[in-house]
Amino acid sequence: MSTATAPTALLEMQGIGKSFPGVKALEGVHLKVRPGQVHALLGENGAGKSTLIKILSGAYTRDEGEIYFDGARVDIKSPADAENLGISTIYQEFNLAPHLTVAENIFLGHLPKKAGRVDWATVRTRSRELLDSLEVGLSIDALAGTLSVAQQQMVEIAKALNRNTRLLVMDEPSAVLGERDIDNLFDVVRRLQASGIGIIYISHRLKEIFDLADEVTVLKDGRYVDTRTVADVTMDDLVTLMIGRDLEDVYPQRAGKPGEVVLEVAHLAQAHLAKDVSFTLRAGEILGIAGITGSGRTETARVLFGADKATMGSMTLFGKPYRPRSPRDAIDRGIAVVTEDRKRQGLLLKLQVYFNVTVAGLSRLSRGGVLQLRQERALVAKWIQNLRIKTPSSDFMVVNMSGGNQQKVVLARWLSLGIKVFIMDEPTRGIDVGSKSEIYQIMADLADQGVAIIMISSELPEVLGMSDRVLVMRDGRVAAELDRAEATEERVMHFAVGQVDLVG
Repeated sequence: MSTATAPTALLEMQGIGKSFPGVKALEGVHLKVRPGQVHALLGENGAGKSTLIKILSGAYTRDEGEIYFDGARVDIKSPADAENLGISTIYQEFNLAPHLTVAENIFLGHLPKKAGRVDWATVRTRSRELLDSLEVGLSIDALAGTLSVAQQQMVEIAKALNRNTRLLVMDEPSAVLGERDIDNLFDVVRRLQASGIGIIYISHRLKEIFDLADEVTVLKDGRYVDTRTVADVTMDDLVTLMIGRDLEDVYPQRAGKPGEVVLEVAHLAQAHLAKDVSFTLRAGEILGIAGITGSGRTETARVLFGADKATMGSMTLFGKPYRPRSPRDAIDRGIAVVTEDRKRQGLLLKLQVYFNVTVAGLSRLSRGGVLQLRQERALVAKWIQNLRIKTPSSDFMVVNMSGGNQQKVVLARWLSLGIKVFIMDEPTRGIDVGSKSEIYQIMADLADQGVAIIMISSELPEVLGMSDRVLVMRDGRVAAELDRAEATEERVMHFAVGQVDLVG
């Protein structure tokens, strides 16, 4: 029996279906959100989350099913319809005007008028009130384009509140935030929840679901799987619902033994956060590097890849002195980086798969200055098959691919050059659990083939599940080196934050 008119339901979507030419994107999907509830929406890439949210926000119209808001049946045919109901969506890609001020962005499209003129006094006063309610110390006169990602996100939330939002959809809000910014985001979400706003929270980070959400709905292949109370499920339960296998099966079993030392770093420093870093890396080894934001992890990687100059220390690579003059020099010597920001730094999003795969090695595919197209296509086809990249063809635009497949394209680029040392900085950021498992298997296969991997990650389960050894960095230095058997989340975090008085 339907509970759509129950007074506790702010939103209820029943039997939602949506088709595109040749594709059934959604079929029989249900979602129910109460006022003051954080309701997580989970599923792998392609599960139908984005399509469902676009129907709710008015970007798409549903083909099947019913939507109830405050117990009344509603038709959402446009973004304006959603806004009039009090439904706001904050997407991963923010919708701010960079050359306008914070206050102007908060009132974008809704500037109040008095006597035929913009009431700037109200704009400023109300903007300050909204930011204060979020406990955000931000100048209302700052240009949006000068703000950090976390600050821009707060402006988006303030903009939503200014439109009398009653249901707020947050799509991967933590994907590009550091630990401290994530804590601030969680505080804001809890304040919104306490004010009675219903929140649909989408995230690939399962730990966040347990930190924030009251209930969770899981979608798979465009269909409704189940809705559970978060207090009654485990992380393994959610993984099983999403991908059909246990969490322990996400990380591949590895029995390989590391070989010779391929990279040795001694007392390395650079101009910013890396101060004194020493370690070795062996062939066939996955070396995890953990640490909180500002510990110097990424800065160390930038020196290894030639993006920054070392101010102190020495390195040897394959037994020879190593001091890369540039990233190209590092690549030529056999080191490549899989960057944490693949969309901005790792990929040419508006170009095809084949171009992204071969762009770093075009000289190797040319004869007399002429690109050998048949050889290029054969190389790309090989890596599409080897890495199981899901794409209609090598001509497909990378921007239209899932996060997991985009990451595979980055890997294909470097593997096609015969790279033997990988630096993977947040290799599964923004990737669903199923695709993460595929990336992990690729990393394990590479290690089995003798490739050496440095993996920098903020997700401790990932570090512990994949690493042969774990380096913990703090304040630009290596605070601890732990073998796989002795590395636990507690020990890593104690070293990461400076509480090193551990026993046993």
